[in-house]
Amino acid sequence: MAEKEAKARIKINKLLEESGWSFFDTDKGKATIKLESSIKMDDLGEDFENAKSGFIDFLLVDENQNPILVLEAKKESLNPLVGKEQARNYAKSQKVKFIILSNGTLHYLWNIETGNPEQIQVFPTLESIKQYYQFNPDPSKLVSEQVNDDYVVLTQLPNYKQIPEFQDEQKKKDLIFNLKLRFLRYYQVEAIKAVQQSVSEGKKRFLLEMATGTGKTLTAAALIKLFYRTGNARRILFLVDRLELEEQARKDFTNYLKNDITTVVYKEKKNDWRKADIVVTTIQSLMVNNKYKTLFSPTDFDLIISDESHRLLGGGNSRALFEYFLGYKLGLTATPKDYLKHLDTDNIDDPRELERRMMLDTYTTFGCESGIPTYRYTLVDGAKDGYLRQPIVVDARTDVTTKLLSEQGYGIMVTVASSEQEDILEEVNYKQNHFERKFFSEETNRVFCKTFIENGLKDPINGEFGKSLVFAVSQNHAAKLAQLLNEYAHQIFPGKYQSDFAVQVTSNVQNSQQMTVDFSNDKLLGFSHFAKDNEILESYKTSKARVCVTVGMMTTGWDCPNILNLGLMRPIFSPTEFIQIKGRGTRIHKFEHKFKNDLGEEENISIDKAAFKLFDFFATCEYFEEKYQYDQVLKLPVNFDKGDDMPTLDDNTIKPKREGYEYKEDDRIHSFHEQQVDFTGMKVDRMFFQQFEEKVKTDDEIKLLMEAGDVEVATARAKEKYDNKPEEYFDLEKLRKSLKIDRKIGWRELLELIYFGNQIKGKDDLLSDEFEKFISTNNVSNIDDLQGLRYFFYAYITDPSVRNIIDQQDFTELYHNPTFNVEDFNRVDDEMKSKLPYYIKTYVPLNKFLSA
Repeated sequence: MAEKEAKARIKINKLLEESGWSFFDTDKGKATIKLESSIKMDDLGEDFENAKSGFIDFLLVDENQNPILVLEAKKESLNPLVGKEQARNYAKSQKVKFIILSNGTLHYLWNIETGNPEQIQVFPTLESIKQYYQFNPDPSKLVSEQVNDDYVVLTQLPNYKQIPEFQDEQKKKDLIFNLKLRFLRYYQVEAIKAVQQSVSEGKKRFLLEMATGTGKTLTAAALIKLFYRTGNARRILFLVDRLELEEQARKDFTNYLKNDITTVVYKEKKNDWRKADIVVTTIQSLMVNNKYKTLFSPTDFDLIISDESHRLLGGGNSRALFEYFLGYKLGLTATPKDYLKHLDTDNIDDPRELERRMMLDTYTTFGCESGIPTYRYTLVDGAKDGYLRQPIVVDARTDVTTKLLSEQGYGIMVTVASSEQEDILEEVNYKQNHFERKFFSEETNRVFCKTFIENGLKDPINGEFGKSLVFAVSQNHAAKLAQLLNEYAHQIFPGKYQSDFAVQVTSNVQNSQQMTVDFSNDKLLGFSHFAKDNEILESYKTSKARVCVTVGMMTTGWDCPNILNLGLMRPIFSPTEFIQIKGRGTRIHKFEHKFKNDLGEEENISIDKAAFKLFDFFATCEYFEEKYQYDQVLKLPVNFDKGDDMPTLDDNTIKPKREGYEYKEDDRIHSFHEQQVDFTGMKVDRMFFQQFEEKVKTDDEIKLLMEAGDVEVATARAKEKYDNKPEEYFDLEKLRKSLKIDRKIGWRELLELIYFGNQIKGKDDLLSDEFEKFISTNNVSNIDDLQGLRYFFYAYITDPSVRNIIDQQDFTELYHNPTFNVEDFNRVDDEMKSKLPYYIKTYVPLNKFLSA
């Protein structure tokens, strides 16, 4: 045997033994590896190189000596795929469907009955491959499975439709709430169908980009059921990035799927995790010393789901873990990638450049190299649909932070070095990123805390300061802020709190992870006994601790929908971090209090969370709205303590004094402004159309056609070049949503907006324009009820059912029509009842009014 092949064999032998296969009989059982088993010519098939005999390099067998897998070895210099057809014939001769192709360094596992060879890092164990034999996935079943809004509910409570309370509209809502039934929202169904469509196209990797608070976990549960129910997954690995999220995920999946699917946290079931259908664990626990390679076989999981996938791929060689497992890969993220462009590979020390690289890697890992996810549902979409809340931004700047935020910064003359003869003075300009790092101001922190408490939203049930999160620069800063908040709470609410108003929740605090869970469950430091109008609402359960002060523990994946105030007491430069932090407040919530009145009757107070406040002390919102360059490589502000040359004196007695500066004067609020963000959201939330606009504006062909006035030709070319093409998957529906237009739009309208500035009007504006044209060309001076005529005009254009009734003259149907009824019709002048429909059908382009 050649030397290179011998080396490959040695490596393969070791890999086999590491995966539990044995060359020799032991007291534990017979050998499971047979070497160079002779194969008869008849078994090889007529077309196999006319060979009269052949040898299988390694035949792997089970404990009963039944062949289970063929391993074809090649020398190191050869790609193992060259042995495909040879190995296929060997496998058929032994009636096995699994093959390993290996050269000792590169390995593939191949199920010859279902697909192509897939790269693996280690060899599967006997137990794993035996289970894999019983697994016969059929993607066509996954694609054809019907998914409706009750897809998860049918697992939670299969007969829910037959329950009398569900059939009673008055009791239905309470039944759903009390049994925690989870109906899918329309966009969650769309996300699942987008995955089905991808599977139909042969894809095995998907990325769902869904804003915080839009139910990624519920969507994941529905997808798990889809894969499991259709036989396309036996076991699912669900990865999170924080320990506290393990238990949260387990509880959610148990609530949604327990009647059909079992869920365990790996660390709690290390010895019998194979009995479960969903295994939840942190990616960090698997990455330590590449532990996942020893804990699991590549074939153990058929669907791997990464929650907050952009974070999971941010540390170490995390991508290798995803490539280790075979099967489908699903990524979930709340962070859009539209602003992550023009990666500067020479500037990888910039944290934001690292963030760009991390996000790009996320999209690549989950098969979305173009940057367009499998499905996208943004904060703007959620706010418009009423599923999320946009913040009331409180822009509060102190005298100090106003200077820190200025172009010059806060300039201070400091002694940077000294000797016996002289001190060397230098002006140091501190910027916002130096706050609590090199520039310390107790007074500024006091102003932050006082402003926060005095202006924060209150709990609508008991009038107490609303549950809140405060984000600090560091753990030490968090400790300072918690202390200051408790001091002010003692002054403002004397006797109501004993230093438990605010709590530091950072990684250096004991039981901090449990604190995040307790705060979410409204029991951190016990329950509140806050008195409203001198009456303590004993039956209303809300956390005694009102504010958690953290640095980064509660920025992602943590669900607490009754948060009413967020305090950004630190500058933020990362759009990813900003979106995640802002997302802590966007969830909708009902504040409910059930109690018995003086007559012993049960009453219920229910108040919707209308908004939340985002206290912005460092102009973060302004930065991302006006200053952040989404399409350019950014450089962080130069930190004065990095790269500066220290001055030197001849006597070599220099003493560096750059520990930082402590501001000890008074500080006060310099400017204070509140503004409710509307449903269109912030710029950081809406970048999809800008991406398309940039693409079209730099298209020389389209540009020349538009400048020459050949709009029709330009429209046709734009549609041909950009409509749902794989690079970005632009389509009219996505672009319409990005622009928040409430009707169908055309490619021509988009081009005229981009090149000529012609605004795309919404449905109401178009209707108004068309009606003005109508009355300007028709004599309506004798019309007594012009508003009634307008209503008829609008209804005939926008409602096909009204149009059909009028055209067919089936006027009795108007008695039942909710849009336009008989009374509305009788308001219209008799002449106009026939004149108006004729005019609309002749002169009005009805396709412009099709609902989105």
